[in-house]
This record gives sequence, C-alpha cells and structure tokens, in this order.
Amino acid sequence: MKRLAVLTSGGDAPGTNACIRAVVRMALRHDYEVLGIHRGYAGLMDGDFEVIDGRFVGGIAHRGGTILKTARTEKFKTEEGRKEALENLERHNVDVLVILGGDGSLTGALRLHEAGFPVMGAPATIDNDVAFTDMAMGVDTAMNTALQAIDKIKDTASSHRRAFLVETMGRNSGYLALMVGIASAAEAIVIPEVPSSCESILASMKEAHRKGKAHFIAVIAEGADPDCRTLDQYLKEREDQLGFGVRVSILGYIQRGGSPTAFDRLLGTRLGAEAVKQLVNGEKGKMVGLVGSQIVATDLEQVVGTKRGVDLSLYELAQMLEVYPSR
Repeated sequence: MKRLAVLTSGGDAPGTNACIRAVVRMALRHDYEVLGIHRGYAGLMDGDFEVIDGRFVGGIAHRGGTILKTARTEKFKTEEGRKEALENLERHNVDVLVILGGDGSLTGALRLHEAGFPVMGAPATIDNDVAFTDMAMGVDTAMNTALQAIDKIKDTASSHRRAFLVETMGRNSGYLALMVGIASAAEAIVIPEVPSSCESILASMKEAHRKGKAHFIAVIAEGADPDCRTLDQYLKEREDQLGFGVRVSILGYIQRGGSPTAFDRLLGTRLGAEAVKQLVNGEKGKMVGLVGSQIVATDLEQVVGTKRGVDLSLYELAQMLEVYPSR
C-alpha cells in the first residue's frame, strides 16, 4: 500500500482543517495509507509522524487553526535540514507529500521537489500573496473577522466623535487592509504597496471633520509606511487641529483564528481533494489553486518565482470613495 503524508506550515489559516480532512478522505478512497506530520517542517525534520485515518479528521472542518499544528523553522532552509527531512520521509516509507501553507512553505515544497521527492502544495495564508490562485485558504475568514471588528469600532467612534487607526495584519502585503478598508467604507487606507504620509492622513481627517463626519476610520496594514504607531504619535501631537480624538485598535492575531466561513471550508475541501487527485494521476511539483471558478495546478517553480501584488485599481477606487466631495 502506498503512503501519503500531509503537513501544515507557517501561519495558521482558517479552512486548513477542511483541507486536511479532504486530503485524508480522498487518499483513503484511493487506497493510500495516510500519515499526518505534526508541527510542519520542524516535525518533518524531527520525525513527528502519525498514521491517521478517516476518524481522525471527523468533525474538524468547522475548526480554526490546524489539527496537525504548525511551526516556523530556519533549519529547513539549510541543506542539513532538508537532508534530515528526506531521510525521515524515506524511513516512514512515504511516497507522496501534500504541503499546506504560504509562500515560505511552498518554497520549501519546491526544494523537496528539486531533491526528487513527489510533492503537491496548496495555498493557505491570510495575506493572499501567493501567485496563481485568486484566493488562499483563510483569506475570506480573516476579512470577515476584521470587518466585523471595524463595524463595532465604528459604533464607538461615532458615539465619541473619534478617529480610529485600525491595524490589520499584512507585513508585506496590503491585500487584507485594502479589501477590508473598502468593505468597511473606511475614510483612509494605508498599505505597503502605495507610498503615503502622515500629512496626507492629517489633511483627510481635517477635511472629514470639516464636512461634519461623526468619525474617521483609517485601516492600516502592519507593514505600511507610515505604520500605525508612527501615525498615532504624529496625529496626537496635532489633535487640537483635528476635531477628532485619536485612538488605536490593533486587531492582531484575532484575524488568524476562528471558525472558517463557508467559502474557506469549500475552498479547503476542493484544494485538498484536487491535491490528492493530482498525485494519484502522477503529477508532482505543483500547487493547486483557485483560478476563476476552477481548481488549477501550476508548477511550484512558477508559483514561487512570481510575486503577487494587490490590484491597485481597487486602491484607486477606495481613494475616490474615501472622503466624499463637496457639491
């Protein structure tokens, strides 16, 4: 009997458990024995393997996080670390491997493929910065979590006539901040991909107050320049010019947790099932992703070698709608 292993790596993302469930159930359908690797690449190097069955993944699709746990490790980037990983795969008689994660995890998958091991990747990251997929697992849930938080913050902001600087995750990608900013009708959006300034936010805030707005919401990606802390200090030193009191709300890790939305459960299920189908059909060294309405497999070398940016036309749309013009 052939053996398939599955691991989750990098930051956790809602929908991952639905994907693990689909991988396991689809592999069992094709008469594979399945091994779960705990703690991502760290567990792969440590030999933290466990034989799992259909019962192991029962009732997990609605759960956030990853039942296999995850970890970050620099050792796997070394030749020594990858050698240990490959030796463990051989020791446990693993024939094929499914890896769920973001850009760093998929880069690791490519390195295993280059070493001759059959792998298949699936994108799981709330940053949505993986190329050749319209959406990664976890993005929709993270957007809805952040949106609900901002809607509640807006109630307080309006009640007290305040400006809130709301920081979302996104050290290198402004996707989450941009989409949530548009959806929440924020008055300003600050992302790493577009240069901004404290002065421009101050000007927008003063204009919003002049037009009688009851609040001002700025959605700021954590990797933006200026970042939330810089902007907070700048504005508080000029609070007498604003008409708004300034407060900061850092959403943080709440965006990565929680029960996945229907979209993320369906996406994870489709990606997991297709990953196994690809391996059963002899494909390897690819990532399965959502392109339009279809699940499409793309070579890992192409995925890892391509940087996905945000759609700047959406940023321009947001700017047009941020502070309404005078009649």
